[in-house]
Amino acid sequence: MADKPPVPTNPLERAFEWLIWNARFVVILAVVASLVGMLMLFLLAAENVFLLFRDFLLVLAGVHHDPDFHTRAVAQIISAVDDFLLGTVMLIFALGLYELFISRIDIARSEESAQNILMIRTLDDLKDRLAKVVLMILVVAFFKNVLHVKFDDPLNILFMGGGILLVSLATYYTHKAGKH
Repeated sequence: MADKPPVPTNPLERAFEWLIWNARFVVILAVVASLVGMLMLFLLAAENVFLLFRDFLLVLAGVHHDPDFHTRAVAQIISAVDDFLLGTVMLIFALGLYELFISRIDIARSEESAQNILMIRTLDDLKDRLAKVVLMILVVAFFKNVLHVKFDDPLNILFMGGGILLVSLATYYTHKAGKH
């Protein structure tokens, strides 16, 4: 059995260590705020998709004519994906902060599906998971902006190809680094 570290005998030192140890509970503010932000993003994105679906049904029924509906629909769907990904970042951030500073999430450890996704053991785990989702947000933002590119200049086509190559390389190396 391992020996326990000595408990400080000085009452001032003991009180100060109790204070700084329990100061970690302030992180609950960030956890709750992140969960509220996630919920807001998910609800807003879902509302936009449902409203778009309503507009789609109106266009399909011939009640409303919108020649730019396809472009608008693709842009709104990409925006919804962007919001869902950002909401996912907020969820991962909340779970990670809670696991690192407050307590282990026991129910997550009993779920087989959560073993690889949501378990955060170190700050590096949290940073890696956040970095991957942020990269996906950047990929989605890149493709959202691609919708507005005019291909009337050969240089624009070259830049587009270069951008797609860089996004592909970033995704490839992120995936490759995750296997190690």
